[in-house]
Amino acid sequence: MKKILSLLTSLTLVLCLLAPAASAERNKNPDPSKGKSVHVQIVLFDGFDLLDALAPYEVFAAAGMYTGGKVTVELVSAEGKRSVPSGLNGPALEAQDVIDPNRSGIIVVPGASGKPAGNTEDAIPNILRQAKDTGLTTMMKQAMNNKDVTVATVCGGSLLLAMDGLLKDRYAVTNQIGMGALGALGAIPVDARIVEDGPRLVTGGGVTSGLDVALYLVEREVGPQIANAIEKLFEYERRGTVWKANGIPPISFETSQETSKKGQPSASEKKVGM
Repeated sequence: MKKILSLLTSLTLVLCLLAPAASAERNKNPDPSKGKSVHVQIVLFDGFDLLDALAPYEVFAAAGMYTGGKVTVELVSAEGKRSVPSGLNGPALEAQDVIDPNRSGIIVVPGASGKPAGNTEDAIPNILRQAKDTGLTTMMKQAMNNKDVTVATVCGGSLLLAMDGLLKDRYAVTNQIGMGALGALGAIPVDARIVEDGPRLVTGGGVTSGLDVALYLVEREVGPQIANAIEKLFEYERRGTVWKANGIPPISFETSQETSKKGQPSASEKKVGM
């Protein structure tokens, strides 16, 4: 019995000595998201899609609420403070400032709202083209060259950047109806809900992907607890795995079948013993 008590006492002493060491080790590696401040600029242009802009805005605004102001968000435009009309004769939003490509943080570029195709003034391709012809893409090029800025797009926002060659040879996604155009403009289209090329370019698919892109960036920048709190508040769970160009690529069975068919001898070749 004395031996057992002595063994237990020794074990307790060892655990008491190890506990402070383990605590000290944890303190040496603090969560990098703690104490971090993130500023988000959401870009507006004539004919922008309301949901593309407002869904991320609400997510980042909620992140600011849950972090005690460590996440801030504002609406901006290439022209500065002005009233910016949304597409399909929708309501206008007030841009609070000019886009600042030199400010660290996140810049979100939405897509356009209008007719999916055609050559009318309210067709999405023309709305995006008009936005490109302002100073917007020049500013976004500066932002993409800034290592302290993450550029995110929602829906057709990636097409807007691609129109000016900013996504050449970059992995990206847009609305399904624009994937062919995205590839034709030099990007590498990926069929995913969210695509991250490097850590500083994040693109989202359809209109509702603005929620998913923003939630992913909140989790990445200030941690999963904040993202989870926002999901509970919105009663919405983030959709889709974030696609990245790393890890083991999946086997393409269609390619394998085509190769197999090419390697097989034809019926006539089999008959003559070739």
